[in-house]
Amino acid sequence: MPASLASHVESWHPGPVTDEDALPPGPAAALSAVLDLPGPAAASGDRLPPLWQWLYFLDWAPRRALGPDGHLRDARFLPPVPERRRMFAGGRCEVVAPLRLGEPAERVSSLAAVTPKRGRSGELLFVTERQEFRQHGSVCLVEEQDIVYRSGEGSAPHWPATLDRSAVPRSEEPWQLRLRPDETLLFRFSALTANAHRIHYDTPYCRDVEGYPGLVTHGPLLALLMLDLARRNAPERPVRSLSYRLHSPAFAGEHLLAAGTPADDRARLHIASHREPRHATAEVTFA
Repeated sequence: MPASLASHVESWHPGPVTDEDALPPGPAAALSAVLDLPGPAAASGDRLPPLWQWLYFLDWAPRRALGPDGHLRDARFLPPVPERRRMFAGGRCEVVAPLRLGEPAERVSSLAAVTPKRGRSGELLFVTERQEFRQHGSVCLVEEQDIVYRSGEGSAPHWPATLDRSAVPRSEEPWQLRLRPDETLLFRFSALTANAHRIHYDTPYCRDVEGYPGLVTHGPLLALLMLDLARRNAPERPVRSLSYRLHSPAFAGEHLLAAGTPADDRARLHIASHREPRHATAEVTFA
């Protein structure tokens, strides 16, 4: 019998690592253009919107360091499991004070938890990475990301052979924001976040190896879309905390709807398509 995933990480205890970034305004302006905003969401000296820290502290590894799926073969917080497959599951973020563009920042990354579980596709390994973002010696953000790993092929879900890319989701909720990610948008977002995972740009690999019916829309893009819904509808209300969860992949060309309902000091948000009412969900708490 093959060894359990837990056995591969029994002695895996990577230590924390610190990175620095000057937080130049260029990446924020670039994402604003990718999302078709009328102008940059933040300029030098402005508050960086929540989760836009994903545009910074990037690691551009040499091509020889990448595996067949486009991800790094080895890195500090990648668990040493064989034939590793990676899925972004969700995360949380506490905002003590927003990061300011154009001011040097420090990120301290550490391993928060490693939890083996068994799902419908077999054994899974949940890895939580914790990140603290600091400016001028003070903690500004505390973020945790949950990544799910499996070994080998597993039993993949059965996706439709073809996708209806003309159907448009509907909602009665007061906050709404629509997006139809195409191949160009996914390519540009991959470049902005240094994400070389082939499921976002290589259609033959996506279909023949991973078993998807088309290019997969980035999970982080879905999370950013939900947060942008809150930013556009409540620009005067700073976000104090947020949590998000990714439930089901969305694919290039599908019409997506970010919708939400505010209530007192919080808002519940989600991403829907015509075939899935909840690709992703989030809850935002306002200061």
